[in-house]
Amino acid sequence: MKSKIAVIQQAPVLLNLDASLKRAIDAIHSAAGEGARLAVFPEAYLPGYPTWAWRLRPGGDMRLSIEIHARLTENAVDIAAGTLDPLRDAARETGMTIVMGMSEIDSEFSGATLFNTVVLIGPDGEILNRHRKLIPTNPERMVWGRGDAQGLRVVDTPVGRIGMLICWENYMPLSRYALYAQKMDILVAPTWDCGDRWQASMRHIATEGGCWVVSLATALRGADIPDDFPGREQLFPDPDEWVCDGDACIIAPFSAVEAGPLHRSTDILFGEIDTDRVKLARRSLDVAGHYSRPDIFSLKINRRPMPPVSFKDD
Repeated sequence: MKSKIAVIQQAPVLLNLDASLKRAIDAIHSAAGEGARLAVFPEAYLPGYPTWAWRLRPGGDMRLSIEIHARLTENAVDIAAGTLDPLRDAARETGMTIVMGMSEIDSEFSGATLFNTVVLIGPDGEILNRHRKLIPTNPERMVWGRGDAQGLRVVDTPVGRIGMLICWENYMPLSRYALYAQKMDILVAPTWDCGDRWQASMRHIATEGGCWVVSLATALRGADIPDDFPGREQLFPDPDEWVCDGDACIIAPFSAVEAGPLHRSTDILFGEIDTDRVKLARRSLDVAGHYSRPDIFSLKINRRPMPPVSFKDD
């Protein structure tokens, strides 16, 4: 089955959820006009990846750190409150399947903790999967909490069976294997990483899993940081700096680069995927099938919800 897909590397409006949503919806309609059936956005696109966490000195300007985090919390996605409804409407209007990264607020229990989340929205507007990053990376741990494994699922969509891992989760072999063992056609890997090492990893995963791999980060320059961003002159003084190169790519099963990398370009990368190539790729190497040794190795995955509290009322 062949499908045209759109990998949307355009920058959001950092710390502005409404404006970033509008940009995303405009891009979805543009991609649909080009015949795409799947739209993929970067890690934490809503309302932008917290790249400042890598620039704030630990134990340094706490006032600035608190101010920025407060803005992020105010602009985080609350799924239960309907924050994603405009995006779901866009999926219905265009018939697109959408993968969107975001900072999601826990509105059920703490009301304050944020998660690095990616959601999969079907063309009927339904949320098919929500995956929270299992372990934030380095300074991200001052921004996001740890997710559970409810989202380690591969889901049927009109373009194929899709699984999602965020950034360095793709370096976790057991997370990858959990998805390989669910007949995955397409791994979507929204990230903030880029460059040759990341591209090599994506090609490795396409070989290891015998699957399509779609990955991208936000292509972001210093000039894209809004004027009202707290500490802008201190943290992003050079408007010509490429804060992140983007490097969107589409990798075929067994590692052939079908499109990209889209380097330092705030644009949309289009490509065609053919899920019929997945079974052919696994003829010689199927790590969750004939190339596995369940008599030697055993993997158990706990996908049960892990709420912080359980109430029992009369």
